[in-house]
Amino acid sequence: MSRTYPMAGLPRQVTVYEVGPRDGLQNEAAVVPVEVKAEFVDRLADAGHKVIETTSFVHPRWVPQLADAEELLGKLRRRPGVRYPVLVPNERGLERALAHGVEEIAVFASATETFAAKNLNRGLESQFDMFEPVVTAAIDNGVRVRAYVSMCFGDPWEGPTPVSQVVAVGERLLGLGCYQLSLGDTIGVGTPGHVSALVEAFGSPERLAVHFHDTYGQALGNTLAALKAGVTTVDASTGGIGGCPYAESATGNLATEDLVWMLRGLGIETGLDLDKLVSTSTWLAGRLGRPSPSRVVQALSKG
Repeated sequence: MSRTYPMAGLPRQVTVYEVGPRDGLQNEAAVVPVEVKAEFVDRLADAGHKVIETTSFVHPRWVPQLADAEELLGKLRRRPGVRYPVLVPNERGLERALAHGVEEIAVFASATETFAAKNLNRGLESQFDMFEPVVTAAIDNGVRVRAYVSMCFGDPWEGPTPVSQVVAVGERLLGLGCYQLSLGDTIGVGTPGHVSALVEAFGSPERLAVHFHDTYGQALGNTLAALKAGVTTVDASTGGIGGCPYAESATGNLATEDLVWMLRGLGIETGLDLDKLVSTSTWLAGRLGRPSPSRVVQALSKG
């Protein structure tokens, strides 16, 4: 078991924004039964998560794995003090979410022209024509809105993404009224210095979160750089499952267990029970038919 050795310049507490049920499962080829998804969410809440992104109201043709969004929300055992946001791609998705009493949503933008076209069927500029009415209507209905920006560090078609371009997209989204901006390293090419430069370019980190994929083994190092730069919300996926269906080089998300192990060693509070997270990942691995890619899950589930 690791001991605690704090480092200067880091926050005392970090919010782990759990994306496993949505971003983690969306890339699964075999449809996961809705009962398994509902139990997954409940296990995450039992492990101490206060925010669990549950599903997405995308068209079933785009992401068949999430076609059961309405049914899943109906099966949730909602716990006091736990937020259950959902991803909403457009106005129709928002209508569906509002009809099911959703209190928080997320929208998904691109920092690059090519990925905007492939993922949203829009251009870098015209994507905002889709987001603005969604964000406005959500806020008018008392629903909080978070924004993701993908390809913040690099794009498989365009190469490295200019920092200024990411900041321009992000500030537009914050200006629409989004309460938080999650900066995504969709293909995992970011490095700690790049992370620091991007966070610092926004001027203030208070409304920023980070979302790292571990394609090149950089997710934890990048997270530490973000924390040093003042970020206090980190997206992660229990078991390290997930990827992006529109970017083949996007491998698994930063594993929640790996993140919690590092943060616990630094003396940073998360409110999460690591043993329960590992148990949940082991349980889910049995349902998915393959072991968890999380190094911490692999180590602790053996001992």
